Amino acid sequence: MKPHPMLAALLTPLALLAVSGCGGAPAGAPGGGAAARFAERPAATPGLQVTADLQRQWGVAVGLPTRATASGAVVLSGVLRLNQQRTAQITSLLAGKVVSLGADVGMQVRKGQVLATIHAPALAQAKTTFLQAGAKLEQARREYERARMLLQQEAIDQKETLRRKTEFDNASSELGVAESNLHSFGIDQINVDALLKRARQGADQVPHEELTDPYLQLISPLDGRVIERDVLAGQYVEPQKPLFTVSDLTTLWAVLDAREADLPHLAAGQAVHIRTSVYPDRAWDGRLAQIGDVVDEKSRTVKVRVDTPNLGLLLKPNMFIRGDVLEAVGTREVLTVPEEAIQTFNGDSVVFVRSTPDHFLARPVEPGERIGNRRVILKGLVATDVIALAGAFNLKAELLKSSLGGQ
Repeated sequence: MKPHPMLAALLTPLALLAVSGCGGAPAGAPGGGAAARFAERPAATPGLQVTADLQRQWGVAVGLPTRATASGAVVLSGVLRLNQQRTAQITSLLAGKVVSLGADVGMQVRKGQVLATIHAPALAQAKTTFLQAGAKLEQARREYERARMLLQQEAIDQKETLRRKTEFDNASSELGVAESNLHSFGIDQINVDALLKRARQGADQVPHEELTDPYLQLISPLDGRVIERDVLAGQYVEPQKPLFTVSDLTTLWAVLDAREADLPHLAAGQAVHIRTSVYPDRAWDGRLAQIGDVVDEKSRTVKVRVDTPNLGLLLKPNMFIRGDVLEAVGTREVLTVPEEAIQTFNGDSVVFVRSTPDHFLARPVEPGERIGNRRVILKGLVATDVIALAGAFNLKAELLKSSLGGQ
């Protein structure tokens, strides 16, 4: 069945455009050196016919990308993250009811500060077990010491002495287990020793109910800012549920994406200036702390971590940033084009490549860092591509008109 004449007329120019977009590099074109790194050519977007007269009228000037040697700073993009070595999630190790809160989101807290108090019956039971084990050990110690004394006086046999020593050793082990349970609930050694000391003062001085109170205090393990709180007073909480997140925001991690070609120029310890568009005139001095070991299959980048001091707390986690690696090792050859040669079309950065004297294709490219008034092209061009160095904006405007059906 033959297509309708009008449909055939519409399909013919599209077919011509598809054919013109499939051309490769000219035979024998140089591909060594830096050009080999730009050999990937993404599928071209539709092109347009522009006569020589229109090119002159629109100020279109063509030429080749310029080779340049980039040295010094390697520029990497990325995002700010919390310093995981200075961040803590606080959970309750016991089930119970929250009776009071001591901190809220945005509050600066100190190491050891109480964030919440939880009524946890299991804590009272653990304290009771510990005190009973302590009393048992004290009794077993006295019995063993008496047996040793009697053995020296030949008033007791060796077998009885060994039996009492075994009871003493078992009681000591039981106390150790009970003490470990208290440590697992967040009670440090100083408080454990104080609890046992108070118990040995006698029930007349310290009531048993006071010694075995069921109130578990959740404390901050570091100085920092409360950045998350997921608990309310009166709420019943289960073990392991994150209730608070505390982080020291005076240092952040800048997690940057390094391209494969950048890796030979990066080394741990290099100085890095961290910049953000929020504060374009400021830079934060950091140090390259870690270079990742795995290349991401999709982005072909490696994660690089920079430890970044954040005095004044102006930098915020999840901000987009860039890092200028000031002590990059060696140099690299790159292709550059004028800034105005790069246009945005359908959300992509493109340059206009001349395929014939009066035909241009909008080819997607990946721009890199700026060198003066020029821009490095990381992907999408080779050194032999003839591109619109000037007048690219007018070419884009015409392409937009064509894509909308205008002439």
